[in-house]
Amino acid sequence: MTFVNWIIPLEKESIEQYATRLLDQIPSKNPIVIGLSFGGIMAVEIAKQIETKKIILIASAKTKDEIPFYFRLIGKLNIHRILPASLLKSSNFVINWFFGTSTLEDKQLLKQILVDTNPIFLKWALDKVAKWKNVDQLKDIFHIHGDRDRILPLQFVKADKIVKKGVHLMTLDKAEELTRILRKELLKLD
Repeated sequence: MTFVNWIIPLEKESIEQYATRLLDQIPSKNPIVIGLSFGGIMAVEIAKQIETKKIILIASAKTKDEIPFYFRLIGKLNIHRILPASLLKSSNFVINWFFGTSTLEDKQLLKQILVDTNPIFLKWALDKVAKWKNVDQLKDIFHIHGDRDRILPLQFVKADKIVKKGVHLMTLDKAEELTRILRKELLKLD
């Protein structure tokens, strides 16, 4: 198992170019690529460049059509570019609501994730999600999604497995269920 680390994007770097640079961290041939949220979008972009055995997405999107129209509109109007990174990195009621954090522990973890996220990477990633152009329906994708995801609502997504009461950060409170789903899916590949 290899964890791919986020790297700082280069100025004006496309999502495709960024995916190419991430390939340096993937030593296996024909890997199973698993991505959560923006990591799922990057998993799709990586799989467009190399052969993969399977792509597993968690709380993510396969194509631009699974990104809500209002995020794409924000991207077209460049509204996201005027928001200061400090606002995007702050933990508050709205952010907690969007991510679906409800317990104090989950809110503190989300707050720490936001603090640890590089502001340059955050602004770049938000821009890439809002302007993602992928229309390619890749084969061998298994998509897990929560029915209460507020960032990427289920109504826009065609998921293979729906997690009841699953929010965008369902990895925090639905870890056991996600582990069962992943194990079952990975056993099919043996």
